[in-house]
Amino acid sequence: MKMYTFTKDSVAGYNNRPVPFQLIKQNKQTGSLAVMLPGRGYTVQGPLFHYSTGVFLNKGFDVLHVNYDYNTVQSGSLTLEEEIQQITEDVNSVLDQILKDQPYGDYTLIGKSLGTIALSSIVNRKGFEDAKIVWLTPLLQLDYVMDKMLSSTQIGLCIIGDEDPYFIAEKFEKLKDKVNMQTLLIPGTEHSLNYSNRPVDSIDVLKKVITEISNF
Repeated sequence: MKMYTFTKDSVAGYNNRPVPFQLIKQNKQTGSLAVMLPGRGYTVQGPLFHYSTGVFLNKGFDVLHVNYDYNTVQSGSLTLEEEIQQITEDVNSVLDQILKDQPYGDYTLIGKSLGTIALSSIVNRKGFEDAKIVWLTPLLQLDYVMDKMLSSTQIGLCIIGDEDPYFIAEKFEKLKDKVNMQTLLIPGTEHSLNYSNRPVDSIDVLKKVITEISNF
């Protein structure tokens, strides 16, 4: 039976506000880290992150959950530029803390929705040149995110549904044409990669998505 070490802590981020995180470590040294960046209302407790965490722990990775919370009055009043600055400072502060003692050689970065802004903010970070990037339901309407997805040199995987309000067909076609970007469009699914009125079928979608991530 595998045993893991769980460390919960926080660092000072944007405007010196605390940014909680959890690091799940293997019981022996590993050179691989999976970084998980959730959405505004879709936390790391959501099934996409819950099962992805299990996948990467079983692969021998340490797993980092960055548990920022932007469901506050202060966050809601920010401009897009301020929101990008906030998430950039928050995520990089956590990474600085985690990587100062143990740099890894193998990274997989997973962001969903708002977390794809976070991905965009760290994709050019030193050390991540060979990282694998998983873009779950990316905010394609934001030029900041779309430009980073198109310009990134890492291998990427983009998964989205065509009933997602952030799905834009012409932008998705550009991603499909990108040599180092794998894409998966799941017809009929919404922003949580579920069918709105077919919960049992949504379980099949979850299995498909986790399988894609596992094989990536």
